[in-house]
Amino acid sequence: MTSLIPGFLTMASLIVAIGAQNAYVLRTGLLRHHVGLVVAVCALSDALLVAAGVLGVGGLVAAHPGLLTVIRWVGAAYLVGYGVLCLRNARHPKGLEAEGTRRSRSGVLATVLALTWLNPHVYLDTVLLVGSLANRHGPDGRWWFAAGAAAASVAWFAALGYGARLLAPLFARPATWRVLDVAIALVMFVIAASLVVG
Repeated sequence: MTSLIPGFLTMASLIVAIGAQNAYVLRTGLLRHHVGLVVAVCALSDALLVAAGVLGVGGLVAAHPGLLTVIRWVGAAYLVGYGVLCLRNARHPKGLEAEGTRRSRSGVLATVLALTWLNPHVYLDTVLLVGSLANRHGPDGRWWFAAGAAAASVAWFAALGYGARLLAPLFARPATWRVLDVAIALVMFVIAASLVVG
């Protein structure tokens, strides 16, 4: 418990911040399109990244800053593209019931993978920070710390994805979708700008 709980709290404090991945999970949960897939990919990705950090991959990432530079520019371009798509959606919003265009499973999978793995912050936060904190708990404790971090990720993404349906009455109105899409676009642009600035 002395390693599990700190791992849970550390990861929870990192993933609750509004970002591209969380915004996409929220939107997917509101539309109820492939929610389980999105939640599973996000949680599994975090678990893999934490495990990589515990195994010392953070040192490899730190030793090759050029890799993070490539990820940073590709990620920024992707976020700008996704933000533009959200602004386009905001021009012609639909209510939740009128949302007839269901994205394919492969399209949803590609988007959530890109938003997760093309984000340099995920490597800095999850691999470097969580990995280094986990390794302070000794050979056995580090895996309990990692298990706590993974549990926090599962709890957060499940709550965000499946809890979004509680907001369904609010999102029955097209105007609410317009506000959400514009807000998501702004988040994407701010994160992309922060990546470009470095």
